[in-house]
Amino acid sequence: MSRELDETHDVSRQSWVASAKSHPVFPLQNLPFGVFSTGADDPRGGVAIGDEIFDLKRAIEAGLFAGPALEAAKAAAAPTLNGFMGLRKGLRAALRKRLFALLAEGEDSVEAHAFEATLLHRAASCTMHVPATIGSFTDFFAGIHHAYNGGVRNKRNPPLLPNYKYVPVAYHSRASSIHASGTPVRRPNGQRKRADESAPTFGPSRNLDFELELGVWIGPGNAPGEPIGISRAGEHVVGLCMLNDWSARDIQAWEYQPLGPFLSKNFGTTISPWIVTMEALAPFRRAQPPRPEGDPTPLPYLWDEADQESGAFDIGLEALIRTKTMREKGMPAHRLSASNVKHLYWTISQMVAHHTCGGCNLQPGDIFGSGTLSAPDRSGWGSFSELSEDGRTLVELASGETRTFLQDGDDLILRARAEREGYAAIGFGDCTGRIVPAVEIG
Repeated sequence: MSRELDETHDVSRQSWVASAKSHPVFPLQNLPFGVFSTGADDPRGGVAIGDEIFDLKRAIEAGLFAGPALEAAKAAAAPTLNGFMGLRKGLRAALRKRLFALLAEGEDSVEAHAFEATLLHRAASCTMHVPATIGSFTDFFAGIHHAYNGGVRNKRNPPLLPNYKYVPVAYHSRASSIHASGTPVRRPNGQRKRADESAPTFGPSRNLDFELELGVWIGPGNAPGEPIGISRAGEHVVGLCMLNDWSARDIQAWEYQPLGPFLSKNFGTTISPWIVTMEALAPFRRAQPPRPEGDPTPLPYLWDEADQESGAFDIGLEALIRTKTMREKGMPAHRLSASNVKHLYWTISQMVAHHTCGGCNLQPGDIFGSGTLSAPDRSGWGSFSELSEDGRTLVELASGETRTFLQDGDDLILRARAEREGYAAIGFGDCTGRIVPAVEIG
């Protein structure tokens, strides 16, 4: 990890952008990339700094980049960031270092500071977009505590299926219905059948759920038929975001056999719009937790000592709810759970290696979901299906309301924050969706 740390992680440095000083989410040491628009302007690439967005297109026009940083900036200023994601790591790192120099207090930032009025936009006045054209969305099941809890509720003995500790389980989901944070989430229609019903009925999902997940953005891809080895898998990941894989549990229970989820998952997925780069996350790498005694060692194509030593991350996660009543009363969001990325049973590199081992080609802008990242105890369970035991237990909120699943008008908010002594804490930005009523059919 030490080789990945450089001047851009220096906690003593501050930005001349006033709102970025000790910002809890987007300090100088973060510099995530996204796509934004202002008014009638076309979407373009920008960088979050405090409460502002640094306009890469205008910075290029102002002549603030040269050499490799200019090449990367042109790709990062585009309406979609696929080209930027496909760049080699050295070019991305060159742009990060130049941005750090431009936005930090010091001699290198004088020129950028002079263009402050045209380079910076208030983030609250901008519209954020999905940052890439997503060709493929693969949703993993690598949160072992969520998988275990599901097995317990379904009365499986043992709770985990035999393949779980041997293979990073996943399914291919729908890329076209991935939306940026803030996009309303329409309650889906579908067939559903309760245990006390003799036949299925059609209508709005009665058990709409959230899932507290990490999103993994793929960078450089691989050619068809050419697997990515575990030792090189990290080179193919450009950054992370938060991801909420909305789930209609009643539709899922009826449809999933024998081929898995379909309508219960394809209606919508929400992501936080900023790509927090792997370079920014370097201080928060950690060793993959050792497997419990008796668990099998991964097969050789999934095992790399360096990945085990620093392929995991210490990133705190939260899921919160704010109901219509809470908004009307001016109440803050109620925290449903607090977990951590360290609870992943498989590393990100293991996911990449397994995904491509049969020759599947990944492309810049593809995205993975980690699977629900529940903690071992109830305080960190990352879905209502766990918190309410599939609707059998009421979840009490600070407003006095109760929930078993999401109701229309509810806001569901996911957050992530990485902290480590001696380094600036960084966040991901909110991943938020409000549930709106289903469309009437027929």
